Amino acid sequence: MHQKRAVVKIMNADAESRGRAVRAYGGISAAERRERRRTALLDAALDLLAEGGASAVTKRAVCARARLNDRYFYEHFADRDVLVQALAGQLTADGIATVISATLAAGPDLHEQVRAAADAALGFLVADPRRQALVLASHSDAALQSGRLSTQREIAAAMAAVVRELRPPDPATAPLDLDMTAYAVVSGTLELVAAWIRGEFRCTRTHLTELIAALLLAGTAITPAAPPR
Repeated sequence: MHQKRAVVKIMNADAESRGRAVRAYGGISAAERRERRRTALLDAALDLLAEGGASAVTKRAVCARARLNDRYFYEHFADRDVLVQALAGQLTADGIATVISATLAAGPDLHEQVRAAADAALGFLVADPRRQALVLASHSDAALQSGRLSTQREIAAAMAAVVRELRPPDPATAPLDLDMTAYAVVSGTLELVAAWIRGEFRCTRTHLTELIAALLLAGTAITPAAPPR
């Protein structure tokens, strides 16, 4: 009886040891490995997009570039379009985080904060040509276009939130007015930046930064009367 209990105890200990190995193979947890695979797939998609356009981003090509099989692709994405939308969403989140960090670090002056935001946004794109490729391809593919619209809404919402944080509330301004103004400014700015990347407007990054900052400041100053109800 005691021998049987000892065997069971050893078997349980062995199973627990194997479980730990599954959870933390080579010192890396299962969750970390999943996140690394997801990052590898997104990076591969961004590489392919920059090299060959939206049509180059296929499930097979992404898996080959990331050196992962289909099973790991479907671990994160239902299909190629979901992958592309996730890529746009990830870059949007990273860009917003960069801009907010620069804005908060700029000091109390509103003009300096807005300029820091504009400079950080352009810097985020310029730092990686693949990000510029994503911006330029956002009209060429249905999934990318969906991602572009989501990006505009997310950045506009972030802009409106920052304005509400930095400016005292104005009772004459309807909340919807600020949301719509932010959307208009962000949408126009993204199109302007895309045109600049394509070379349609020949100016320096510094000049473009100042222009975008002026547009953003104009957006924060719009305070129309509340619409009639």
